[in-house]
Amino acid sequence: MIARHETQLDKIDIWSALAAPLPAGVISWRQDGRTITRDGRHVARFVAYIEANTVRERLDSVVPGEWDLTLELLPAVAGLDDDANQGACSFKARLQILGVIREDVGTGKDYKQAATDAFKRAAVRFGIAHELYSYEQNWVQMDGDGKFARPLEDPAVAYARRYGRPRAVPGSAVQSTARASQTAEVAAVPEFPEPRLDTVRTTDEPSCPKCGGRVWDNRLTKRNPKAPDFKCRDRSCDGVIWPPKGEKTSEKTDAAKSDGAEPAVPEPEEIPF
Repeated sequence: MIARHETQLDKIDIWSALAAPLPAGVISWRQDGRTITRDGRHVARFVAYIEANTVRERLDSVVPGEWDLTLELLPAVAGLDDDANQGACSFKARLQILGVIREDVGTGKDYKQAATDAFKRAAVRFGIAHELYSYEQNWVQMDGDGKFARPLEDPAVAYARRYGRPRAVPGSAVQSTARASQTAEVAAVPEFPEPRLDTVRTTDEPSCPKCGGRVWDNRLTKRNPKAPDFKCRDRSCDGVIWPPKGEKTSEKTDAAKSDGAEPAVPEPEEIPF
């Protein structure tokens, strides 16, 4: 009984180590969606991400030789639309750690992109890098609206300035130190990431029909009227809310088209991982 109890505690420590916050240096930002122009300003949304190699390093450091990844190429689905954040290729990743199996599906424009996306999504099921899903939307001003437009500010700096957070990820040692100095208390580095921020929503915002979490409102930015109006913020969840039957576009989009105006860009205060 003692040996079995010790083994169970060891596994709890392993799961905690896998889900521990990632170092700030491995967090990157990429543009998500097209650039929007409003009142002479060009802005684009950026999302935080990590490389697949970062996931591999976490697995090798915590459970060396005790994990296995299997990738299965899924058949192409007719009618996939890039505007709906769907890719041309899809893989199903089957990640096994100490006999525990988690699966998820990733998409991409080619095999490499789809395979790495599936790998990272399956790793999130074990808690690896799940703190990124608590990040809020990060709109950054661009130097133009063309294909090669560049951000005028480092997205990491823009995010920290807007939300008053250091450049470290939530729950990291850097953020814990900053919080301790502000409250004049001695705080230790937390063992677990901070609670998800997507549990707080406005009164008129719908919930994800699958997981009950917060959703992205795509009604003003989607170019395809058949694309979902809302999509779950959790990248490991595929919950979406489709436009009402008989309506090709939302009322807000129709109003914007009728007067010839571009969709309004949310101000930083209006923008809520």
